[in-house]
Amino acid sequence: MLHFRLITETKVRAMKAFLIDRYKKGGALRLGQSPEPQLRENDVMVEIHAASVNLLDAKIRDGEFKLILPYRLPLVLGNDVAGVVVRVGAKVRQFKPGDEVYARPGQDRIGTFAEYIAIDAADIALKPANLSMLEAASIPLVALTAWQVLVERAKLQKGQRVLIHAGSGGVGTVAIQLAKHLGAHVATTTSTANIDLVKGLGADVVVDYKKDDFEKVLKGYDVVLNSLGKDTLEKSLAVLKPGGKLISISGPPDPDFARENGSGWLLQQVMRLLSLGIRRKAKRLGIGYSFVFMTANGAQLGKITSLIEAGAIRPVIDRVFQFAKTNEALDYVETGRAKGKVVVAMK
Repeated sequence: MLHFRLITETKVRAMKAFLIDRYKKGGALRLGQSPEPQLRENDVMVEIHAASVNLLDAKIRDGEFKLILPYRLPLVLGNDVAGVVVRVGAKVRQFKPGDEVYARPGQDRIGTFAEYIAIDAADIALKPANLSMLEAASIPLVALTAWQVLVERAKLQKGQRVLIHAGSGGVGTVAIQLAKHLGAHVATTTSTANIDLVKGLGADVVVDYKKDDFEKVLKGYDVVLNSLGKDTLEKSLAVLKPGGKLISISGPPDPDFARENGSGWLLQQVMRLLSLGIRRKAKRLGIGYSFVFMTANGAQLGKITSLIEAGAIRPVIDRVFQFAKTNEALDYVETGRAKGKVVVAMK
């Protein structure tokens, strides 16, 4: 009888979640049941109120990162979360049940398209008091990306000139605001329809890519944040002055990233070769090239919270989808037409 009671008490509860069973380009996520995640001693269990959708989710589903992010399938997708703490691990002191929090979970523990997620307490921050759950869910991944590029990698200083590509996108809308807060002169590229939006966020110079070639208009810049393809990446070299920094969040990955990611020797060589062309072209011009793959960081997110509460950064949300429509939300993000972020509401 005792044996039976122990078994029933440790039974794992199930939750609703959107999963992938195999990597497939353009494949639909499956709405099904998944085990509620296990709570480790340094973890916080969050009841998810909202999640946002990123192109990263589509790339993971398509299998683009399977060499550097070896997930076990089936996999619950989702990389942004806002919600309420329901339980904490034995060693957690900074959060308690009832706290409203937001986070970008660690890349090895994603899964925000679900009812619950367990996240390392070091990756979480208290939700900005002036944001709703939907607004907060739109922030972590893109804001941390902007922070890690502009503050950590570029060390952007007051008076410097920065070009932020795709200014109306998820990363772009936050990066423009952060760069302005840091005192930089900000240029961005966007389409005609989004010029007013990016100017409203603080862009000093706006290049309409449908009418002008940015590399012919802009010169003498200190930093470029690239989130677009190879053609844009290489043209960006012409914008930078000697000593400038070309930082890409869309690749190609470089040897430094491979080492930081703990990749094996063979994968390090692959990444070295992938980025060899752009690194050589940059070096000839006296420009530094680097790749940033953002990482979860609760301390940095806490600093971003302060900027949001002070009014220096505000979220930009294009559309909100209900949880059952998560596949439609992902399809919309893949069109590339979203202004800012697309959010999924659980509640």
